[in-house]
Amino acid sequence: MRVSMSSLLIACALPCAAVSSPPAVAPAPEIRRPPAAPQTIGQVHTLRRIPEACVRLEGVFTGDPAQPYRFAVARSSPACQPRARFLEVGGETGQGRLATEEGWRLNDVIRVPSAACPGLQAVVRVWRKPGTAAPPGLDAQGRARIYLQEALVRAQREGAVGVTLYAAEQGWEGKPCG
Repeated sequence: MRVSMSSLLIACALPCAAVSSPPAVAPAPEIRRPPAAPQTIGQVHTLRRIPEACVRLEGVFTGDPAQPYRFAVARSSPACQPRARFLEVGGETGQGRLATEEGWRLNDVIRVPSAACPGLQAVVRVWRKPGTAAPPGLDAQGRARIYLQEALVRAQREGAVGVTLYAAEQGWEGKPCG
């Protein structure tokens, strides 16, 4: 069987072309949800509660074309004891800036359409970085006990144990009205 040089080059180039340019795929969120109900301008609404961090995310359409949507983090209860931390990443990115940092997972994508401006929707991405904290083991009496002095010595020796971290990024899709 006779193989021409051009067919050999094509046979080698096809697998290389398939490997050289993989499509850019956004990470799938851990929580899948449909878009929220359309919200009117000025109506504050809860986007999501994060009970581990004792916070809730609230948003509002502003009606301002320069910044059509704003969200804030509110403490859920003054008596709540957080088991996770919520970090302020600042700014509105909408690009998934935390996707490039190690350990962060896309936890949730919340889409809220505007009732006053069809085609505009707010997008809030919630990111989660799992911690390494674990409850203490049970002693001989079946109780989980933490002794302060032992815990301080262990923390100095091993370093502080990480808790789960949450962060959120805000953006919007579509053209603001106004």
